[in-house]
Amino acid sequence: MSEISKGTRGSVFELTGVPPAGQVLPLGLQHVVAAIVGVVTPAILVSNTVGLDSADKTILIQVSLLITAIATLIQVFGNGRVGAGLPVIMGISFAYVPTLLAIGGQFDLPTILGAEIVGGCVAIVFGIFVKYLRVFFPPLVTGTVIFTIGLSLYPTAVKYMAGGAGSEGFGSWQNWTVALITLAVVIFCNHFTKGVFKLASILIGMVVGYIVALAMGMVSFSAVAQSGWFAVTAPLHFGITFNASACISLAVMYIVNSVQTIGDLTSTTIGGLDREPTDRELSGGIVAQGVMSVAGAFFGGLPAATFSQNVGIVTVNRVVNRIVFAFAACVLLVAGFVPKFASLLTTIPQCVIGGATISVFATITMTGIRMITSAKLTQRNVAIVGLSVALGVGVTTVEGCLSGFPSWVATVFGSSSVVIATLMAIFLNLILPKESGQNQ
Repeated sequence: MSEISKGTRGSVFELTGVPPAGQVLPLGLQHVVAAIVGVVTPAILVSNTVGLDSADKTILIQVSLLITAIATLIQVFGNGRVGAGLPVIMGISFAYVPTLLAIGGQFDLPTILGAEIVGGCVAIVFGIFVKYLRVFFPPLVTGTVIFTIGLSLYPTAVKYMAGGAGSEGFGSWQNWTVALITLAVVIFCNHFTKGVFKLASILIGMVVGYIVALAMGMVSFSAVAQSGWFAVTAPLHFGITFNASACISLAVMYIVNSVQTIGDLTSTTIGGLDREPTDRELSGGIVAQGVMSVAGAFFGGLPAATFSQNVGIVTVNRVVNRIVFAFAACVLLVAGFVPKFASLLTTIPQCVIGGATISVFATITMTGIRMITSAKLTQRNVAIVGLSVALGVGVTTVEGCLSGFPSWVATVFGSSSVVIATLMAIFLNLILPKESGQNQ
């Protein structure tokens, strides 16, 4: 697997212990780089939708980094009551963006934050009772959810590779050249090297891609020059407002993303620790997601969730040491207090991000397939997976197919393939008759 002995004290392949700094640094930075766009971009999108000025937009980005850092530390070092105690990155997530933009377009940022508090409370309740709810999410259902998550991320990766949707030069040969060079380096390091080079393949690919993009004049440092050195956000800077329809919409998304958290935590333990997560780990992980969302809302933070792309890294390199993830969280924490540092991270071109992460998204999809095939592919199981994915992907692909329903229906069910796939998988698993001898 690696030149690094898996059984030595302080191994990066074990939860506890302190590995050498030379291993912690690149492996931790790899998680930072994989997460940074997912952390910052939702804040930018929401800021544009609700019409924030540049100063408030900067505040929203900084809070996103801080919430991600704190949530990650709670998850990594949690005791199972609040925090899973597992190697995961949790923070501001893309998963809520379609619903947030719908609420923000109709209302404003305070309404989003109010709905987030309600949704966070729903997640806390879900986490407390997950032991009893887990029966609804056997490996077949969870695998279907993870598989759909992977599929839903492919368009995002391709948009990044092309330069980022709506960006100048979207789809240009320059963007694709940088993206493919980045991907090629990731593939080479992952399959033709050993040791740290193999473990940090994504980071190395992004460094090479960044250098190529810099040489091609695709990197701008203007935002770094304009940023300050230190910033702290006061509580209730944006205010909080409660609206019933907004709260219901986001509460549904929190339930769905709690299921995604189950999938991400399961992928982490299976891929990195060769076991299923315990009920206490799942409960603590989901409760922490809710707690950080509620607390974050008072500072302007957007909803939190586990980062599937970082889970994918764990399944690829099997690095699970807590110090690696704590280092990544500390980097994000520093970025949250130092705008110039945060701005430097955001100079990475999206084509570089896309070229590096598409392999991670592919790994997530294959993790779902592995979980699905762990159950016998009977006619019943094939129907559950096939119909759930077909409806989830199909409905969200066909724009306007829910136009005859109230707008909240389209907001909740038409914006994410994961929502429909999850609900369908649960429903079909409950109603379809089990074959003889089948336990799930």
